[in-house]
Amino acid sequence: MHASILRPERWLRPTPAGLYCEPADLFIDPTRMVDRAVITHGHSDHARPGHRRVLATRATLAFMAHRYEEEATASDRQALAYGEPLKINEVTLRLEPAGHILGSAQVVLEYRGSRAVVSGDYKRRRDPTCPAFKPQACDVFITEATFALPVFRHPADHEEIARLLHSIELFPERCHVVGVYALGKCQRVIALLREAGYEEPIYVHGALEPLCAVYERLGVPLGPLCPATGVSRDALKGKLVLAPPGADDRWLRRFPEPLIAMASGWMRVRQRAKQGGVELPLVISDHADWDELNLTIAEVGASEIWVTHGREEALIRQASLNGLKARALSLTGFEEEC
Repeated sequence: MHASILRPERWLRPTPAGLYCEPADLFIDPTRMVDRAVITHGHSDHARPGHRRVLATRATLAFMAHRYEEEATASDRQALAYGEPLKINEVTLRLEPAGHILGSAQVVLEYRGSRAVVSGDYKRRRDPTCPAFKPQACDVFITEATFALPVFRHPADHEEIARLLHSIELFPERCHVVGVYALGKCQRVIALLREAGYEEPIYVHGALEPLCAVYERLGVPLGPLCPATGVSRDALKGKLVLAPPGADDRWLRRFPEPLIAMASGWMRVRQRAKQGGVELPLVISDHADWDELNLTIAEVGASEIWVTHGREEALIRQASLNGLKARALSLTGFEEEC
């Protein structure tokens, strides 16, 4: 390496507040309030309130403004388009699509001849609600490891949606209630259903309605949606309801013979489905599976892999077997909305 090139571990490091880029004096997805934050996406474990200055995509800022209201809107907030370079001191920063949810981004940092990519949460499957992940060549690639075990190989999304639609046909007297996370998974499942030809109104829990409205406002059409409350039991026979995971039993009892489904990568684990009372597990994940994680590592061409939040050990071992330098970053405070 040329003497003028400064390796990323000299200027990018984990701290108790999160991943810190020293020459730009900024944190990426900080877990504590900081002066300057770059936010990869709108999930609450990555996009926390209270930072003085916030840099993110327009969609991520919209989700933060919705969730945190005055706390987010009072901040110095800067929207950055995908691919738009921004110079902060000697660091050039840009955001590239991560494919996780609408607005999700990888953070590409260049400083003194080296490049680090903080991928945030990402998936490699096509998603009709957000731009696709774009591999970025780099020296250091920081990757999540949510599903970093060989057992996690996600089936095709259209196959899982077909299973759901087939179940609705088989049980026309029952109401199908599908557990979905409010931001990202809900809207993706709706869009996949529309692509599969399901044109019926989809009934949604009140906790999901506002974020669906934000998606629509940001230009993602979802088709006819109706509140799940105030509808007679008979009218919901053979219908589809989307609700947050673990919706209240009293709320569920208003539906005719509810058939409980759940859309998550964790539905690959039968015990999780059984413990959650899930009758129809749908393996639909917003994270890369084992093969996709390893494919991504190969595509970016980094000589070093830093692994965070998830099944770190297996991915580190696999990267090492492939001749790469790999280590756990050990960032904490991130949940598993999958």
